Amino acid sequence: MIVKENINNVCEFNFLYDNVEWGSYDKEVASIALKNTLYSVSVYEDNQIIGYGRIIGDGAIFFYIHDIMVRKDYQGKKVGTIIMNKLVDKIKEYKKINNGARIYLGASKNKEKFYEKFGFITREEANLGPGMIYQEK
Repeated sequence: MIVKENINNVCEFNFLYDNVEWGSYDKEVASIALKNTLYSVSVYEDNQIIGYGRIIGDGAIFFYIHDIMVRKDYQGKKVGTIIMNKLVDKIKEYKKINNGARIYLGASKNKEKFYEKFGFITREEANLGPGMIYQEK
């Protein structure tokens, strides 16, 4: 496996989104999102993308780990762990600027245990209340 930083290839991104059954984005939309990524990790095997994850945020106070995707036939083979270790290492660098920075992620349903291994807890465990999302009425 080969790990590369900050590749942000729209076709690879959409391929993984489809592979994990999240549904890909319009190429222009995906391109805008990836251009605004602070940091990303892509994992390859035989020159084919097998995993991806990124950090979005303002670079000082707020960071969000997002789009942790591993191709279905590579799930359970520690690819996600490689991605998360790289992202957490980068978060530690950002926290040198502001140790009080807030780090968030939205775990997919039933994946919470995976993220707990990296020090994440639920908002309820941190006495912050439940997370919310905006939904147009």
